[in-house]
Amino acid sequence: MSESGHSGGCQCGRVRFRVDGALGRASICHCRMCQKAFGSFFGPLVSAPNEGLTWTRGEPSWFQSSNKVRRGFCNHCGTPLAYDWGGPALELAIGAFDDPESVPPTIQVGLGHRMSWFSRLAGLPTRTPEEQEKVDRFQADIVSFQHPDRDT
Repeated sequence: MSESGHSGGCQCGRVRFRVDGALGRASICHCRMCQKAFGSFFGPLVSAPNEGLTWTRGEPSWFQSSNKVRRGFCNHCGTPLAYDWGGPALELAIGAFDDPESVPPTIQVGLGHRMSWFSRLAGLPTRTPEEQEKVDRFQADIVSFQHPDRDT
């Protein structure tokens, strides 16, 4: 956390946020709606008090994903950003933070839809050194058009 709080935003930088004050519980949600919303095995979210959250550039677009929840995203690049259930805190996507390493999940929820193989992911093999060398050469001259992990 920086002096100005936690900051983050979407991949293209059109929507940015800052949270002043403490973040709440960080979780990974395995429910089917989070899987679909994130296009992944789970949705990583952390609660942020509404009074401490400021959209510093742009604002998310919203999709009403159920009768009780709407989900915020960037309508330009598609980055999932928020989960709003109408309470005193908004859930923000952990991966959208500039420093997601500082927001480690502390609980898993929505276990009824957790993938049966989820617990084995950390044990999957990695590339051989030779394969990794080829990937490193390919990636060496990639120019990212992604917004940097900081306010500019």
